[in-house]
Amino acid sequence: MTAEALTPKKDYFAPMHTAEHVLNQTMVRLFGCARSKNAHIEKNKSKCDYFLPSSPTQQQMDEVQKQVNEALGRRLPVTAQILSRAEAEQIPGLDLSKLPPDAGETLRVVFVGDYDACPCIGAHVSNTSEVGRFYISSWDWQEGRLRLRFKLEN
Repeated sequence: MTAEALTPKKDYFAPMHTAEHVLNQTMVRLFGCARSKNAHIEKNKSKCDYFLPSSPTQQQMDEVQKQVNEALGRRLPVTAQILSRAEAEQIPGLDLSKLPPDAGETLRVVFVGDYDACPCIGAHVSNTSEVGRFYISSWDWQEGRLRLRFKLEN
């Protein structure tokens, strides 16, 4: 495995993008939904869309924020591995459904400690302690789509 193979191909703001990974896994765990279908990740604010059968409560959104911050506070290492598609398919809970048709047979999989694994070409921090505090700035639910807007504080 070469260093070039592990180099991110997208220039996302690493702390925010890493927070997105933790948020996605938290949503999967709490709501049993798929990872975000649409995401807009920026340095100052970001948003993700999830599809849920009913509107979450404020208490549930508070729990999302709490669990994301708990995971980030665990100081989890963030690593990338180059794996064959066959190897990636053996990782429990790894969702390959968003891969483009031309993704190929070799994938870059990013691991956030034991919390999350996801095929990804973006930039990430090396440890969740570098992310800062995550907070949900606003959210709304319309016709099955939850749009969740979030920011980070140092």
